[in-house]
Amino acid sequence: MPKPKASELPERKAAARLLEAHEQRERFAPLPADLAPKTAEQAYAIQDAFLALRSDRLGPIAGYKIALSSAEMQRFVGVTTPQAGAILRSQVRRTPARVRASDYVRLIVEFEVGVEMGDDLPAADAPFDRERVLQAVAAVMPAIEIADDRDADYSQLSRHPYELIADNCWNEGAVLGEPVREWRSLDLGQVLGVATLNGRKVGEGRGEAAMGHPLDAVAWVANHLAAQNRGLLRGEIVITGSLITSKNAKRGDRIEFALGGIGKVELTVE
Repeated sequence: MPKPKASELPERKAAARLLEAHEQRERFAPLPADLAPKTAEQAYAIQDAFLALRSDRLGPIAGYKIALSSAEMQRFVGVTTPQAGAILRSQVRRTPARVRASDYVRLIVEFEVGVEMGDDLPAADAPFDRERVLQAVAAVMPAIEIADDRDADYSQLSRHPYELIADNCWNEGAVLGEPVREWRSLDLGQVLGVATLNGRKVGEGRGEAAMGHPLDAVAWVANHLAAQNRGLLRGEIVITGSLITSKNAKRGDRIEFALGGIGKVELTVE
């Protein structure tokens, strides 16, 4: 019996459907039943295929994000672990950055501790913990995640808990602050982040909101990649989970996020 062509594989067909939904600016919805992921492993296979399609235009993987980093959000979506997505190279921006609201169905932003890797964390060395990650991190920085929930009905997410993975956890990039390389004297778990929208404070949170500690979040990403026989590589970025609840952003908004002792990042929506 002949093997199916690559384009006929279920994950490739699902990825093509996702790409079409993005290009047609469709509202977020579950994949057709015959393509929908039934397990996290299937969902990550779809994500890989989706990223491969998008990379033709947006470039290769430059880093990673974590979704559902809190137990509360995991319960809300009906899963028991965080979920990972990738950030493509052309979607990495440096502060001050601008995006167009018209490029998204519904733009949302999150406020995070960003980490730049200085050394590889290869799959062969897993499992990783905070202390091992500490040795490999080159710099930290404030980060604003750019995401598009495509007007999702959040009340329905728990009925399809793996669709978020397949859709790359809604990531559409990140805005990064200036990297701080002399950071080891800082307690990243206690660093205070403050978000403002058009000059008005809209939230604050400490680094410990990122899975207990931002470096624990990086270790989780490295272990997740190792389980797929991949490494977290030098130069890649990890945004470690939002310290503050996500916010919708619209045309005319100016968003700032400051991390105490680290710096500030700014995004303007046109």
